[in-house]
Amino acid sequence: MKLKVVYRKVSDYIRHDLKEIVLPSSLPDPPHVVKRRKLTWHERFLVLKEASRLYGASWVRDIGPELRPNDYKKQGDAEPKKQSKDTEEKDPSVLEDLAVAARGGMETLRPALHRVYMTRASNYKDALASFIKGYHEGLQQTMQSKDESQVPKDESSDKSEKTT
Repeated sequence: MKLKVVYRKVSDYIRHDLKEIVLPSSLPDPPHVVKRRKLTWHERFLVLKEASRLYGASWVRDIGPELRPNDYKKQGDAEPKKQSKDTEEKDPSVLEDLAVAARGGMETLRPALHRVYMTRASNYKDALASFIKGYHEGLQQTMQSKDESQVPKDESSDKSEKTT
């Protein structure tokens, strides 16, 4: 009888506990999480096809309605016209320039970074010159107000010396 109990306990340990020790299972998902269904092979192929198309399109500088027709259909007919007008008027941002330059390699990235640094340096220099100019104006105003306030005190001190 005891042999049967020992055998059952060892087999339960091997079946349940040892398996959990060697290959631990992850915690179960919370009850509010809804599991997604697995994609079919056809759906996986469509996802791969769309992802590779968008990846190839990302190498083009301007991703417009030709490359992402689904996104532009949702916005309506009036919106894409406004967006195309805005892109014609507006120059590309610094970040966009750097992204395009980074794709081109170090040869195109170095001039773009140099342009960014020179722009920042000139902005810093202008801000510093403006600060110094404002500081000098404030200092002159303070010195003038001190001079004006000291002149009457000097005159009153001269009168007090003469009276004594």
